Amino acid sequence: MSKKDFYEILGVNKNASESEIKKAYRKKAIEFHPDKNPGDKAAEEKFKEAAEAYEVLSDAQKKAKYDQYGHAAFDGAGGYGGGHHMNMDDIFSQFGDIFGSAFGGGFNGFGGGGGQRRAKGSNLRIKVKLTLEEIANGVEKKVKVKRKIQAEGVSYKTCSTCNGQGQVMRVTNTILGRMQTATTCPTCSGLGQIIDKKPNNADAQGMILEDETVSIKIPAGVVDGMQLKVSGKGNDAPGNGVAGDLIVAIEEIEHETLKREGENLHYDLYISYPEAILGVSKDIEAVNGKVRIKLEEGIQSGKILRLKGKGIPSLNSYGSGDLLVHVNVWTPKNLSKEQKKFFESNLEDANFAPQPEKSEKSFFEKVKDMFS
Repeated sequence: MSKKDFYEILGVNKNASESEIKKAYRKKAIEFHPDKNPGDKAAEEKFKEAAEAYEVLSDAQKKAKYDQYGHAAFDGAGGYGGGHHMNMDDIFSQFGDIFGSAFGGGFNGFGGGGGQRRAKGSNLRIKVKLTLEEIANGVEKKVKVKRKIQAEGVSYKTCSTCNGQGQVMRVTNTILGRMQTATTCPTCSGLGQIIDKKPNNADAQGMILEDETVSIKIPAGVVDGMQLKVSGKGNDAPGNGVAGDLIVAIEEIEHETLKREGENLHYDLYISYPEAILGVSKDIEAVNGKVRIKLEEGIQSGKILRLKGKGIPSLNSYGSGDLLVHVNVWTPKNLSKEQKKFFESNLEDANFAPQPEKSEKSFFEKVKDMFS
């Protein structure tokens, strides 16, 4: 089933300003919020759709990609980074400031109207090495990460300093009169909770380290240095907080024979003089197996053959790059007496003299075409 247009979900047009998008999202969030629609799965889905739409349209770079490519701009691991890929806690923690003081000072403790905030655990970072074949086809990797989780048996209690609000009010006398300000609670650091009981093997926040195997779906077309996010697989947060994320950095392993240039691949093919003169069929190594190509008689060294669609799939659009085969005629350095005699006898033969056709492109023109 095709996804709905993000502008249609929020009820705005493509020329809507940042404030108009924010206002439209807040309206939808209030309308379909779970507290207002208890047990209504349809309302919950619309609430998530609105969060997903706002996640993209509120970010200038993501919005530009979406305007150009639509939903295809975000196909693959990590998706949009929001909406259906989040749970409710993620949505509340990331967009709580949008809701303001609706429903009496923030939804479930989030929002700008004060009250307890839900902490988010710290992110974890790992590096994953991929072969060119894995990049071309996409791959699922299972990695072991050491992450902090809440220890079994740990319990928390309401902070007595702020009474669970996460903030303390201070009144100061100024030349303008008495001023009241809210500051983060120094006892619980704004969480509204403190440790009540914890096992001996837990740290001061009630956490322990544990190994976990995480499955990461990596889409085809990723590039070296790109970072993917696996939501909720970072460190846990104390109390009723939400877990951080696992940030996955991509490292590309250099291929022995194929050289990558964006979505295109380059392959150097070496052939002998007899093969160049008579023509030959050759097997070319590609990322999805070998490809057989036929070289015509009299092929020239420096010829570039373009195999359409045999390169790397595009990450943010449809289609794949090409495989460019660079033909190199190999000149032997050692010849037998008979071989030398043969070539010496043909030095004056006009058929062996260079006769470039006008249609033949120069080296610089070929390089220009290769990068265009």
